[in-house]
Amino acid sequence: MTSISAKPVALVTGASSGIGLATAHALTRAGYLVFGTSRGEVASVNGPIRMLRCDVTDDRSVADAVQAVVDGAGRIDLLVNTAGLGMAGPAEETSMAQARDLFEVNFFGTVRVVLAVLPHMRAAKRGRILNISSVFGLIPAPYMAIYAATKHAVEGYTESLDHEVRGWGIRAIAIEPANTRTSFDANLVPAANPLSAYDDVRARIKAMLQGMAQTGDDPAVVADTIVKAAGIAKPDLRYAAGKGRKLTLLRRFVPRQAFDASLRKQLGLSAS
Repeated sequence: MTSISAKPVALVTGASSGIGLATAHALTRAGYLVFGTSRGEVASVNGPIRMLRCDVTDDRSVADAVQAVVDGAGRIDLLVNTAGLGMAGPAEETSMAQARDLFEVNFFGTVRVVLAVLPHMRAAKRGRILNISSVFGLIPAPYMAIYAATKHAVEGYTESLDHEVRGWGIRAIAIEPANTRTSFDANLVPAANPLSAYDDVRARIKAMLQGMAQTGDDPAVVADTIVKAAGIAKPDLRYAAGKGRKLTLLRRFVPRQAFDASLRKQLGLSAS
């Protein structure tokens, strides 16, 4: 029997670690009943978080997880899509299979969960959907081409979706973290087609990613931005988090050629 929760109900994908876990805890502190998902085996409860197994690349797995939340709490007020994978390296070394796999998780996984949750929000005539994009969804960086492409897709999808669902009292918002202290760099998939032409840049890419991980924001910083975006009455279409705020301002107001030159200099690339 469905039990209607007195608290607002949140579903957070990818809640077993990193930004997702920090978000689940932050929402709990903010007064939400939180259901988190992980694609691996999970304990049914992680502290106050009710955990569910869910593979965002599988239609049935997503449908079952969403139904479990509705059965357990009566509704879903907030969806936060944090499940995702990273990829870095020369675009030319990436196979089509790798590119498809990354889109399947980062973009189609987001779409799949939204499609499962949206009918419940429409029926309730309220809801909020927060999709985790990235500063790379606004500022594509060298050696991040496919990853940046997935986040650009998330940005475009989210903004279009927001226009479509406002009439039902639902808002869709993109969250743009910058480099964050997570296992992003440790879990990257190696290039399928390594080429000798890029041998000299591999050490640079590794150093860049390690530096980003070491100097990045704590996941709690991103989680705080998510809680803010979830609760504000008239939200913006997108929110940059932590160091991402400075980068997005620079990208929007610094002339393109100057911004590109600075980016290339920081990465040790030629000025041409």
